[in-house]
Amino acid sequence: MLYAVVDIETTGGFASGNGITEIAIIIHDGLKVIDRYETLINPIQEIPSHIEALTGISNEMVEFAPTFNLVAEKIYELLNDKIFVAHNVNFDFSFVRHQLALEGYQLQCKKLCT
Repeated sequence: MLYAVVDIETTGGFASGNGITEIAIIIHDGLKVIDRYETLINPIQEIPSHIEALTGISNEMVEFAPTFNLVAEKIYELLNDKIFVAHNVNFDFSFVRHQLALEGYQLQCKKLCT
């Protein structure tokens, strides 16, 4: 079984009204890292100042970053059928699953919270 260790940053606390501003994924087989992926993402909405202070990610940093629709296929391929591992996994998973669903991808994976 492969593990997808995921960390995201977002514009707010709820997947339905906010966007992902950064995603990092490490694919691990239990012994070694198999693949890694990391990118800033333009959420197509303003990053609130309190979120910028929390994450360190500014509107200027994501201005020319790809939008989620441009990276969705890659993210889906990396995550689908893996064990999705994250700190506070339900938060990260809800955002990733929601954004992928908006692009027509149905993410299927087990979850593991650190």
